[in-house]
Amino acid sequence: MSIRGSSFLAVLATLVLAVGAAAGAAVDERQVSALLFPTAKVEEVRALGPGVLPVLARVYERSDPQQRAVIAETFYALGWKSPDAKRVLMRDVHTQDAHLRLQVQWALGRVSDDPDVVDVLLANMQDDGNPLFRDKAACALANDQIHLSEAQKVRLYEGLIRALRDPKPQVRDIALKALQIQTGQTKGYNPNGSPDEREAAVQAWLRWLQEYRASL
Repeated sequence: MSIRGSSFLAVLATLVLAVGAAAGAAVDERQVSALLFPTAKVEEVRALGPGVLPVLARVYERSDPQQRAVIAETFYALGWKSPDAKRVLMRDVHTQDAHLRLQVQWALGRVSDDPDVVDVLLANMQDDGNPLFRDKAACALANDQIHLSEAQKVRLYEGLIRALRDPKPQVRDIALKALQIQTGQTKGYNPNGSPDEREAAVQAWLRWLQEYRASL
């Protein structure tokens, strides 16, 4: 390559870096905050590109619960994977602020495909003391795990099938609904059936899961 060509590439690389730096500098907290409060302008936030995600996370960290709920809704609407978004949302996954908790539970699967997201939602679905939080965790598992690969869904299905044996009728019911939304099947499971009837259907689900895993 000629010296002239090398010089051109060097200048081009410098320009690319300069443009990138300018774009990053353009996304500041004040600008983002103005697009969020009092009402989120999601499409204007989206127009800033994925570089806005760390800024949203920083604004989230210094916001009150009502504002954090708005940012969680924004993460949900964007649907972009973000370790920063996941990190701040996970801090509120057990909050007792009902509006914030619901927005967080729904948003988590839309920012991350990490196994601990599925695990914490499964735990909330089964073990939370508030039936509302249990129900909406199941909704998140059914509808909002948008980044999971087919192989990653094995963990989700295992947890939902395990919940079919839960002693709480509500948990059995919402676990079945999540499975039905995810797979289009029920395997004849009746959450209010006798223990023997339920277990027979669980065994059918476990056989299906084994076949699903083997097909990957």
